[in-house]
Parts: sequence; structure tokens; C-alpha cells
Amino acid sequence: MSKKIPETFKSYLHSLQAVPGKPVSLMHDFYTHCHNKPVSEYDIKAMLKKSISQLAVMQDKLYAHDKYGVLIVLQAMDAAGKDGAIKHVMRGLNPQGVKVWSFKSPNSIELDHDYFWRHYSALPARGEIGIFNRSHYENVLVTRVHPEYVMNEKLPGIEKVDDITPEFWQSRYEQINRFEQNLHENGTIVLKFFLHVSKEEQRKRFLERIDNPSKNWKLSAADSKERKLWDNYMHAYEEMISSTTSAIAPWYIIPADDKWFARFCIASVIVAETKKLDLKYPEVSDKQRAELQIIKEELLNEKNE
Repeated sequence: MSKKIPETFKSYLHSLQAVPGKPVSLMHDFYTHCHNKPVSEYDIKAMLKKSISQLAVMQDKLYAHDKYGVLIVLQAMDAAGKDGAIKHVMRGLNPQGVKVWSFKSPNSIELDHDYFWRHYSALPARGEIGIFNRSHYENVLVTRVHPEYVMNEKLPGIEKVDDITPEFWQSRYEQINRFEQNLHENGTIVLKFFLHVSKEEQRKRFLERIDNPSKNWKLSAADSKERKLWDNYMHAYEEMISSTTSAIAPWYIIPADDKWFARFCIASVIVAETKKLDLKYPEVSDKQRAELQIIKEELLNEKNE
């Protein structure tokens, strides 16, 4: 018997969504671990498997419907589980209809354009699912913690770090909101996930990467250096989420200390949100049905020739 997502869990998912206009406190408003899971540990993997099957059906309808694209944005601190979420949640989808982009530090060509430029060409087409593993939000996260990086953008009126005022960041939040509003109005559904991992859990995962030779490549001195700026990043995330969550492009704060539960939450949100689109296969006209019957008869007659 297949497991169904209980109504209590649907309410739980809703509680993970940041409320537009309400300041976010990651420490007080959202947990990194769900201690009283509305579903049992035993059921999570089975229910995740069902959600993945539902995503596969959604993807097929999304392609046939051909009016919407879906953009999934994943942001998190290092070792929060973004790569694992992509691997396990999207495993049942047709790879031809899914594009994953992992955005690194911008190169010299990208820096000669506005910070949205490299993301435009990566956006999903109608009928496609696009996944941004890190995204345009790096420009109000990494640059917020390291404002000196903004100097590489050669912006008018920004001659030194002291020129980067609170108004500068507020302007960027507004730019991002306009960007996502434009996407929404033109048929791109934007779903944003912050994988909320605790500092202690990150420490454990970093140690695992050191102790496991096959994972050594995943950790660098730069990662350790950024960890020392944890509080700065939490402040940047709080302000960013507070300023850019909206009804048309909500942020979901996913408890990420338990990897499997985090993946289940992400898959469940995507299923729930895309159901609202009422995706349907194109209707066939009476004339087309008649043509199909003619083709069917021709194919059946081939067998008798």
C-alpha cells in the first residue's frame, strides 16, 4: 500500500515558508532539525519515492502543456546537502527536460555585464525544469559578507567599499524582486529553497569529508575560512530572505540536518506547488481523433500485408 502525505505534514510544509513582509530570524523562527516529524523515519524514504514518481508525471505534463517553466533555486552554507538533494529528488526525471547550473565565482566576461546576465541564458524554457545550485542570490550573500568583491563589478558610483551603503543592498533586493516578478508574469514558476543546516552539523560533515578519502576533494581551506564567518552569513541570509520572499516567489527554509527529511520536504513542496498549475495534456480535436483512427487502421493493415 502506497504511503500518502498526511494533512499534518502539508501544514508543516506551509510553516517552512517565509512570510512576505515579516522579518526572518533563522535562529528563532526556523529549526535546522525537525525533532517531532509529522511522519515517521520509516515512512520518509517510501514517501520520497512516491513524490519522485509524482514529479516525473508533473514533468511529462509540464512538457506537453508547454506554457510554464519551473525554476528551482537552492541556496545554503557549504555541506548543507544541495548536491544530494538534486541527485535524489530529481533522479526520476527525464534528463532531457532538466538543466542544472552550478554557478561559481563570475569570470571576467561575466563581470563585464550586470549580475543577472549569466543567469538569463540558463533559465528554463517552457516545459523545462531548471535548477540553480547557487544563483543570482550570491550577489547579496557572498558579496554582502565580502563587499570588496563588488568592486570587481566596476559599477558607476562605487569607487570604494565605503560607497556600498545599506541602500545599495536594498536596491539589489528590489532588482531581484523585479527580475522574479518578470519571470512569473512570463510563465516561469520560481521556487526557492534555503537548506538550513546547523553549524554543528556542518562541522560533522566537514570532518567526514576529511576522514573519507573519496570526499577529500569536497573540502578546501577556503571552506574553512568561510565557516569562521558563519554569523555574518546568517545575517546576510536573514536579510535576503526577509527582503525577497513573496507570494509569487516564496522562500522555503528547509531543516537540513537530516538529509533524507530535507529531500522529502523539497520534493513535497515542488509537488504541491506545481499541482496548483493544473497542468494538462493538450486536448485532441474531433478531426485529430478521426485522423488518428485512420492512422491506426493503416498500421493494423500493415500486419496483414
